Amino acid sequence: MEGKRSSSQRSDLLRKIREFTRSILDDLSIGKSPVVLIDRFRNYCTDNTGNCCCSSDLSKGKEILTLQRECHARRLDVLLRVLLIVQQLLQENRHGSKRDIYYMHPSVFSDQSVVDRAINDICILLQCSRHNLNVVSVGKGLVMGWLRFLEAGKKFDCINGPNTAYPVPVHVEEVKDIVSVAQYILVVEKESVFQRLANDKFCNKNRCIVITGRGYPDIPTRRFLRLLVEKLHLHVYCLVDCDPYGFDILTTYRFGSMQMAYDAKFLRVPEIEWLGAFPSDSEKYGLPEPCLLPLTAEDKRKTEAILHRCYLQQELLHWRLELELMLQRGVKFEIEALSVHSLSFLSENYIPSKIQVAEGV
Repeated sequence: MEGKRSSSQRSDLLRKIREFTRSILDDLSIGKSPVVLIDRFRNYCTDNTGNCCCSSDLSKGKEILTLQRECHARRLDVLLRVLLIVQQLLQENRHGSKRDIYYMHPSVFSDQSVVDRAINDICILLQCSRHNLNVVSVGKGLVMGWLRFLEAGKKFDCINGPNTAYPVPVHVEEVKDIVSVAQYILVVEKESVFQRLANDKFCNKNRCIVITGRGYPDIPTRRFLRLLVEKLHLHVYCLVDCDPYGFDILTTYRFGSMQMAYDAKFLRVPEIEWLGAFPSDSEKYGLPEPCLLPLTAEDKRKTEAILHRCYLQQELLHWRLELELMLQRGVKFEIEALSVHSLSFLSENYIPSKIQVAEGV
């Protein structure tokens, strides 16, 4: 059944591609300059009145591309070249990465970001997600804990070794038969923290699933996390560094990224809760001065920009208070700074106590 749905979806996308390219050619054949309308999406703004509609998944306007403007002509050239590659991938039912596509015309594309933008434009025009185009990310996420699942018929049995890292599946749409006895999901920002928990056999002592996107999460990691939350109905917590970049990673999981705002409804995990590290934790857990690093000018600019986002004006006021405290104190710290107390303080004290508070134990 899945194969039939996939084949039908490919046929539908190929039809849309033919219709789009035919409309371009028809305009050119009669000497008319083609006009391409691309919907624009956003998942936050800086409106602090509470009157914005960023929480809606509807388009927030349109961008008009014409051949009469040089920058638009270049963008349409790239879009059509990438669209041709996508068409080939779909026709042959093969997969390729964004990097693969870039290297098919490196002198024309000049930069990976140009390809990335074209792929996003194509997704919006065809009203689909990136994986529907057979364009896949090279997965970098890791998972361990009380979890078992199949991906394309291959069994991943994390339960047999709950402290062993497995790669997050790239083809999340092919994940089936998810089984878990976990009590919650813990997302950690960094691989170093993930490995610390694995070394401390955290999942032996705590019935949970631990995931890391190894920094800013890729699409497979976000899709997989969303799938687990939808299927298992578990609480999900996020542990990031106490700095503006850690907080930005947290908001990427919860609200989605601006670049992929058109697909946010399939990528965001609104249930995710901020477990730490809070700016207030430096005093609460007695971090000595050498563990605290001064905020750079760029850190301060980024924090101030985040504070202007609409969702911190309308909800999550306790998140806002913590960010304001970071600015007020002018310091940041890494999760690993908690090791000043003991190597296993994070896994044996900090996280369990935070989970207890979060669950009202």
